[in-house]
Amino acid sequence: MSDVFKSVNELDTKDVKWIDARFSLQDSELGRKKFEEGHIKEALYWHLENDLSDMTKKAGRHPLPAKESLTLLFRKSGLELDDQIFIYDDGGSPFAARAWWILQYGGFKNSFILQEGFEELAAMGVPVSKSTDPSVPSNVVPVWDDSIFATREFVEKTVEGKTGNVLLDARSAERYRGEVEPIDPIAGRIPGALNFDWEQLKKDGSFNLSDTVGEQLSEIVKHDEGIVVYCGSGVTAAPLFAMLKQTGYEHVKLYVGSYSDWISREFVEVAKG
Repeated sequence: MSDVFKSVNELDTKDVKWIDARFSLQDSELGRKKFEEGHIKEALYWHLENDLSDMTKKAGRHPLPAKESLTLLFRKSGLELDDQIFIYDDGGSPFAARAWWILQYGGFKNSFILQEGFEELAAMGVPVSKSTDPSVPSNVVPVWDDSIFATREFVEKTVEGKTGNVLLDARSAERYRGEVEPIDPIAGRIPGALNFDWEQLKKDGSFNLSDTVGEQLSEIVKHDEGIVVYCGSGVTAAPLFAMLKQTGYEHVKLYVGSYSDWISREFVEVAKG
């Protein structure tokens, strides 16, 4: 079992780096506005679409930036590989998990998703500031962990039964079955995928770290299986990836392009029902 989600009460908050990942899919600048109104002291702000996605790519709705771009982000943020990094959003949201996954991908293994959202952290007495002083840049060289990244080609081979992996769809059951599709132009799922709605990971607005979630996951996927998680655009699948790691699953990959990338080519096969 890995420590992924942490309560600030469990952590020594001295000599740490804070990352604020608040965001709204309905208002892309809301998270930045909240950051400017107040954030954890010395926190950096990482924007889902400007920092954690490359919106110029045609690989789904929130494509992963190139390694070169992520390296610049890490350096601009003043990060070192051995830094202890705490990431927060509004609590029970997928955005801190997206930032955490990218840090894991880059080799920053001492990074954690905070259980508490910003308002709860502030109420607990964690120092808050409106100052946005820039970080001292670093020259960090990421150690990329490609084992947690699933390419489209890997997913295609998985659909063909050639990788031994299981696809796990993090969207709602209705979207998984293709009954509704509020965002993408084609309803359905990647053929062969199983389903675990990421909303089931939460209880009372926070991620549920009780044994209950682990038991629910084990009813869908086995601990010794290779698992590829996806959602609509690689965002809400990130907390599912994180919870799988939290509950002891070792062989997990994230298909960042997700369903929106899967349906981006002509004559693509989807499943319904």
